[in-house]
Amino acid sequence: MRFGWVGFHLEGIPALRGLIEAGAPIQAVLTLRPDVAATRSGAADYRSLCQRFGVPLHEIVHINDAASRELLKNLALDVVFVIGWSQLLAPETLRTARVGMIGAHASLLPRNRGSAPINWVLIRGEPASGNSLIWLAESVDAGDLIDQTEFPITPYDTCASLYDRVAASNRDMILRVLPRLLAGERPGKPQPRHSGPVLARRRPADGLIVWDQDASAVYNFVRALTKPYPGAFSWLDGRRWIVWQAALLPSDGAPPSGAAPGTVLGPLQSPLRDACGQVVACAHGAVALLEIVADDGEVLRGSRLSEQPWTGRRWTNG
Repeated sequence: MRFGWVGFHLEGIPALRGLIEAGAPIQAVLTLRPDVAATRSGAADYRSLCQRFGVPLHEIVHINDAASRELLKNLALDVVFVIGWSQLLAPETLRTARVGMIGAHASLLPRNRGSAPINWVLIRGEPASGNSLIWLAESVDAGDLIDQTEFPITPYDTCASLYDRVAASNRDMILRVLPRLLAGERPGKPQPRHSGPVLARRRPADGLIVWDQDASAVYNFVRALTKPYPGAFSWLDGRRWIVWQAALLPSDGAPPSGAAPGTVLGPLQSPLRDACGQVVACAHGAVALLEIVADDGEVLRGSRLSEQPWTGRRWTNG
């Protein structure tokens, strides 16, 4: 058997390392060229891992271009793992692997098919999610299921902590199926029928904070879009700020002190300097901003943020 790997995202690193350390016959790794990877959230350095284990690395621009397809054909691979890859594979590309290509989707398929499942489950405040290992097919996220892993979502999770669980489950599921692949099997079963909607693609511009909603929704939005994503953002006094960290304050569900949504209610102060920030009213309840960064690079966090004379000012959409 001849295996290949396609990936650029952090979520693929533990699985690739696990495969290599298990002695899997990885013939080559394909990753994005550095200038292309620099435009993607969560990009990882595959070069050092491949150099450490002596695995050939090929940097590409797009998996479906003629050069990449020719490379895959020349490698004559049986199984290709496509883990942490945002470009959809064309049918001609899928057919370059003799047995097939294996991918992962960060949800319990067939639920939450489509783009950015990790971001969406946090935005929607879902209590659990998971990861699915599948055979890639021409229809997006519709291939046969190989394995699935479920995990809870706590109020303290962010997109980064959920990706850590996705990365670990990628490794565990791939290592579980590895003996069967080496034996020439193609394990999998069709996905259950599901008529639910496909998740919409998210872009950086979709990170605008809407203050006129429940505070829990604003809190979920911030933790869903924090690093390694571009972040949730808003404007104060004409300056655009990204909100990297926030906290949800207790609430009886009423608008705080009758303040308009987006109004700065005052500083959150504590002897623990990192626990300080600025409290902002939402339609119901309030959140505390703990770390923000302006477009010009100014970073405010903790006690430095709480010292800003912003009480009564209002965050806006531009």
